[in-house]
Amino acid sequence: MNKKLESKGPSVELHPGNEWENVDFLMVRSRLDKAAQLLKLDPSDLEPMRHPKRCLSVVVPARMDDGSVRAFAGYRVHHDLAMGPGKGGIAFHKGVNLGEVASIAMLMTWKCALMKLPFGGAHGGICLDPSTLSKGELERITRRFTSEIIAMIGPDQDIPGPDLNTNQQTMAWMMDTFSVNKGYTVPSVVTGKPVSIGGSVGLVPATGYGVAYCAKRAAEYLKLEGKSPTVVIQGLGTVGSVVANSLHQAGFTVVAVSDRSGGVYNPKGLPMPKLTAHIESGKLLQDFKDAQSVTNEELLELPCDILVPCAVAHVITGANAARLKCRILVEGANSPTTPEADEILDANKVLVMPDIVANASGVTAGYFEWVQGLMRLLWTDEEVFQRLETLIGQACDNVFATAEKHNSSLRTAAISIAVGRIFEARRLRGLYP
Repeated sequence: MNKKLESKGPSVELHPGNEWENVDFLMVRSRLDKAAQLLKLDPSDLEPMRHPKRCLSVVVPARMDDGSVRAFAGYRVHHDLAMGPGKGGIAFHKGVNLGEVASIAMLMTWKCALMKLPFGGAHGGICLDPSTLSKGELERITRRFTSEIIAMIGPDQDIPGPDLNTNQQTMAWMMDTFSVNKGYTVPSVVTGKPVSIGGSVGLVPATGYGVAYCAKRAAEYLKLEGKSPTVVIQGLGTVGSVVANSLHQAGFTVVAVSDRSGGVYNPKGLPMPKLTAHIESGKLLQDFKDAQSVTNEELLELPCDILVPCAVAHVITGANAARLKCRILVEGANSPTTPEADEILDANKVLVMPDIVANASGVTAGYFEWVQGLMRLLWTDEEVFQRLETLIGQACDNVFATAEKHNSSLRTAAISIAVGRIFEARRLRGLYP
């Protein structure tokens, strides 16, 4: 037997017993139920929105560089499509499971409705650790995954985009695989592509730009604009780095940042241009000399005006929420705060700018790319960011006003606005017999 083709036994990445109704999804659904109480929705009208419309679990076999074959678990979920075709990212992470994917698909439904985008909510991912795979292996896995979910995606059906550990190259592979199967180029099947093959300018920094803009609006809302508010940012990746530099340029004082290896802290403020040059030179963040080292857990509890978690979900829980010393929490990541933590933060009068507002600029910029692809248009950077700021600004105004009207948290206000719009769309479309 050719040893290169020998089976290595069951792959640890496969979890065929996963179901969508796990803790991740139940936490998100509890927030839906809370917002529905504000809207006084009839339970029978609410019930369809409490479940995903469809879930697809696939096995993704791929040949590794050593000739062996491994199989990975992949997922694509549509939550609600009343507002239009599905829109949501593709994540590559060893913690991906059906419940997490379904929970983010529901968040995407709310984001799109809140931003008045003609999309429903979707999400997908593959359970793998991309740091252990070569570029060639990732390409083969991505292409096979695309072929496995091809019946669910399309420019008028479901438009994937980049998410955790995926990027422009991933989207280029997905677009090419879909196009080869169709026999012609279909640029709008995904967003987040390189500009050279139909991507939009401004899309890569869009999410970070929107998070920074929401941080500024929250500071204005609490009347912090008269000084230089201090900022702590967890996760200095594609989003966090843009947030840090944007707020620094706007006159805010960034006192701490982190990546997966840990963080650095200087209560007098970090010299962001020097820190950026340090990271771009390939040096480790923890080796930066003009600051003291802190762990990611310690970083969350540092004294600051604004805390911006831009890394992963569920980092702020009932166990640490009471120790946070920020006045404003801006959710750059999806679901960084648990419902239990929400209650504690609300009691401590911490203003939480929820993820469906704060990082909605990513899907909004994706909508711009989708439109440009369908109509063969090309917008400039100025047009993209001007349109983006207008839509994010309108969403912030609506959320602030709704929260004040109902004396609710910003999260409950934001979800209630979104759910109200979805409910209206479902009412007008009716129930198919």
